Amino acid sequence: MSITGWRVHFSRRDLALPREVTPFMREFSAVFAGLDQGLDDLAVPEGQPFLISPVGGYDVPLNRYFSVWLASSPWNTQAAHARDLRTFFDFLWFARGRRGWREASMDDRAAYEWWRRRDEHGPRLEDTSWDREVSTVNQFYLWAIEQDLVRANPSASARARCGRPGGAGPGGGMVRQVPAESSHTGPRREVKWLPPRSYRLWRNVGLCGFDAQEMPRRGFRGRWAARNAAYADSMVRTGLRLCEHSALTVFDLPELPPAVSGVVNARAVLPHAISKGRSGRAVYWPVSVLRDVRDYMEWDRAEALDYGRSRGFYLPTRRSLLVEDPAVPRVRMGGRWVPVGRLDDGERRRLLVATADGGWEPAMVWLNQWGLPMTMSGWKQVFADANARCHAQGVEVGATPHMLRHSYAVITLELLWRGHLQALGEMNERQRLTYQRVFGDPLNWVRIRLGHRSATTTALYLHTLQELEMRTRLELVPEGAWEPAGFSEEGWLEQSAVAS
Repeated sequence: MSITGWRVHFSRRDLALPREVTPFMREFSAVFAGLDQGLDDLAVPEGQPFLISPVGGYDVPLNRYFSVWLASSPWNTQAAHARDLRTFFDFLWFARGRRGWREASMDDRAAYEWWRRRDEHGPRLEDTSWDREVSTVNQFYLWAIEQDLVRANPSASARARCGRPGGAGPGGGMVRQVPAESSHTGPRREVKWLPPRSYRLWRNVGLCGFDAQEMPRRGFRGRWAARNAAYADSMVRTGLRLCEHSALTVFDLPELPPAVSGVVNARAVLPHAISKGRSGRAVYWPVSVLRDVRDYMEWDRAEALDYGRSRGFYLPTRRSLLVEDPAVPRVRMGGRWVPVGRLDDGERRRLLVATADGGWEPAMVWLNQWGLPMTMSGWKQVFADANARCHAQGVEVGATPHMLRHSYAVITLELLWRGHLQALGEMNERQRLTYQRVFGDPLNWVRIRLGHRSATTTALYLHTLQELEMRTRLELVPEGAWEPAGFSEEGWLEQSAVAS
């Protein structure tokens, strides 16, 4: 019996072969040599997930779920679906008598829910994690029924109506099947974010190696501190997602305005191809942050490029995409010219740009110490190391890439609303109407900057601001107000009025 269970793998070309040629390698050398061409012929994208069964089998109908149904979804969505399905399939295999995914029943699903949520020896998932898992499995089995791969969905389903105008169903909403086993608690309302002072403390201690008093710490070996600080600063000041920020090329950055111009923010366009949900949009880079990024490119990135050249990392291969003229960023694909702005994350990592001396270099902005493009997992490790460094210095502040995006949203929304309300308060009714028509709603402006399709998603940050205001007001309640001997309603109100 297998002890490894189901395994998630990702399609990959240009595999590194062992230096020592074994008899097995000799026997299958022709097969290995044709792997890349086979993937190309089948139009399998780089990094596409697939599942291997506990007995080492490749289930073709099962893996069509990734190659067909999820083919247009973002890579992280595909990877999350693969891992959630693996967890359920492993449960069927190990806990339900080596049962396959086609044989899953509602009893199996009920047992799975018990183990994942309530079993004292189980993982005790939070509602949000469970809702994601049950939604993934439900969606997979609905697809499998449609493809005539299974007869029944092991997940109990209920009908729900989406609020999409003009959709099918009564009332103009689109009716769809959702898992009845979800927590029904709704999305989590808590947004984790950092005020500017807390962010600066985390950056200085965690990324730049300062001590708890934010003074340079002797012995800190932070060769890439400037790169990491520039990356984090640009995340918290632009609201870009990790996947979007990590996929930027040198052609996506705006030019640095002259110092005498007085420009505070430089505008650039985030391409649809690398934005989540194809939410391409304008991005406003604070000039101070953009200057730090350009400094990184001039010094640290240039040094990483020298290392990569010395190791021969930039020699074009069959799969390289070559920008022959940096003034016209485009590559040849399928016998035609394709602009760099239309390339996705995986294709951008294959980009090589011609240099003035006849050589080549990667187009990606963010490089690691070997001169190769930084991965999202690499950036997550940078944040994890920074959090550990803060903890070691007694600074109980931590951050994740998505927290920096939340911080941008909350702080920007608060500042915009404050200025918006102040301007409206100085106008009459007619002037207010004109002002709102011209400048619109701050919430909608932040929605566009974040790449949200619906203002409902962005409104989550309004709840955060409301919570923050209520917590501030609670601080005005004097400690003695709840003691009978010291209670004085007039005194309490007077103190509150003075404090506010």
